[in-house]
Amino acid sequence: MSVYENVEDKGEISAPWGKRIEIQELTYEAGVKHLRLRIREGRRITDLELAPDTALQLAAALENWVEKI
Repeated sequence: MSVYENVEDKGEISAPWGKRIEIQELTYEAGVKHLRLRIREGRRITDLELAPDTALQLAAALENWVEKI
């Protein structure tokens, strides 16, 4: 039994050193939405689930970094 009502693929990014980043929108049974970043490194998988406010903070930090390089 899954705690997710829906899992929707939002995209995939090829990253350096053979890594892949999968982006998914998760909707929990209570209607709460999170964004999952799934990083695949060979057989290793790391999942990071972000609430909307955390995703905004991460987006701002990434944008700030990109503007400086």
